[in-house]
Amino acid sequence: MSTFKWRVAAVTDRGCKRSENQDNYYVSPDNRVFVVADGMGGELGGATASKLAVEAVEELWKEKPPHGTDKEEIHQWLVEAVSNANHSVWSVSTNDPTVSGMGTTIVVAVQATSGMLHIAHVGDSRAYLIRDGKTVVLTQDHSVVMDLLLAGKISPEQMRTSPFRSYITRCVGHNHKVEIDRTPVEVKPDDRILLCTDGLPAVLRDEDIGEIVLQCEDPEEVCQELKEQVLTGGAPDNVTIVTIRYDEASKLTPELVT
Repeated sequence: MSTFKWRVAAVTDRGCKRSENQDNYYVSPDNRVFVVADGMGGELGGATASKLAVEAVEELWKEKPPHGTDKEEIHQWLVEAVSNANHSVWSVSTNDPTVSGMGTTIVVAVQATSGMLHIAHVGDSRAYLIRDGKTVVLTQDHSVVMDLLLAGKISPEQMRTSPFRSYITRCVGHNHKVEIDRTPVEVKPDDRILLCTDGLPAVLRDEDIGEIVLQCEDPEEVCQELKEQVLTGGAPDNVTIVTIRYDEASKLTPELVT
């Protein structure tokens, strides 16, 4: 593929109806590791779970950042990162009665220098690809409503409004081991990647998300516009967004090159 560079921005907000923000996110200093987590388990538990999960990934990045080109090494790093996050949340949950039963969703992405973006996720936080005017959900929600949709029992619109939409079937921290889904995607110039918690698709349809992304020039503008649209739509949940824009290296001025 062509030589490319990327720019990154992130935003988080507690929304209109939650008393606190139980989401957390991380973007590594080298802009190669991206994490979004959405905690659950009461006022104290949810925020603690997502914080512990994100910190576990950050700590692994500090100890041994993933190799830039080795596909298998990146896959192993992702599994270790999410497993560490799971162990961290599960350990505290089982030893501290005040946060017993807490858990969190997680999406972790690692950008390889080869042009591959490697994604691991647990729960219903998502990764999107916006390419050539189309919006593609790269991850499959681990949720009750997704199971019902796949079984043909509800429609995509019913999935968005179902009273069961907040029930997830898999998360970080509920067991001493966790099953991790991995998704590789080859990115190219003009692609946009979006990582988000379920507070975004709870308000905006996938096609609306894609339209807003394409209308914005830089990742910072994308994050702010999506956040404002969610708040305008009532924002029933916390919302966190990490946006990545890929460009031809020759199109970027030196101060924009990552």
